[in-house]
Amino acid sequence: MESIDNQGIIDYRRIEKAILFIEENFQTQPSLKEIADYVALSEFHFNRLFSKWAGTSPQRFMRFLTKEFAKEKLVESSNLLEATFESGLSSSSRLHDLFVTYEAMTPAEFKSKGAGLTIHYGIHETPFGDCLIAITERGITDFRFIENEGKDLIIKELQQDFDKAKLIFDNNFTKPFIEQIFYETHNSNKPLTLLMRGTNFQIKVWEALLKIPFGQMVSYETIANAIGQPTAQRAVGTAIGSNRLGYIIPCHRVLQKVGGIGGYRWGVTRKKAILGWEMGHL
Repeated sequence: MESIDNQGIIDYRRIEKAILFIEENFQTQPSLKEIADYVALSEFHFNRLFSKWAGTSPQRFMRFLTKEFAKEKLVESSNLLEATFESGLSSSSRLHDLFVTYEAMTPAEFKSKGAGLTIHYGIHETPFGDCLIAITERGITDFRFIENEGKDLIIKELQQDFDKAKLIFDNNFTKPFIEQIFYETHNSNKPLTLLMRGTNFQIKVWEALLKIPFGQMVSYETIANAIGQPTAQRAVGTAIGSNRLGYIIPCHRVLQKVGGIGGYRWGVTRKKAILGWEMGHL
């Protein structure tokens, strides 16, 4: 596996460990020194590392992850999707807008198991752990963090989904897409193209997710209302959990109405890390 930024992945794993420690000891409000000791760093180095990775201080980052903060953001975003649908924009800041276009596979194409398609896939390090990305000539079709699901299992699922396609493992081909998504170093002015695979209902939910601006949070109820099905919150949650394009389609930005973090296909700790990271980089 080719490394984009080996130090970055080490940093993330330390931050992940710190977040887990805080979750387990939240009632005692651990000090900066206690957290730094747990990840085997001095207070100075931990504070500097955290600020470099998250774009903010450990104290402020943890504020982003509290239920009270989440409630505030949900109130702010009560009309967020309505405004973004009207404007046609998914973010007020181009710097942090992934700027995507997308199309959906037809049922016939999905049923064909990828006949006639060539799919390049790769495994890369990101600020939030290792991922698998798969790309067809029509766009990115898979993006999954592999630590929770397992590399072998994800590759097997990709092969089963596209049983009749030509699959090629090629990190050199997929690396520029990872750099564009996370580091804005390649093709930043060229939109990412997504090839979605799902039911009509799932596609509608994923389209709504793409309207949520960077660093913002909405509730499952907001998404259900946005797609015109206010009583379908449970089905919305299922569709969100079926997202094959993690991070790019930002299912991590959807929370429970009461401010609870909610579930996440790739782990709640990773969801918290992504949300805090986005808030720190606004």
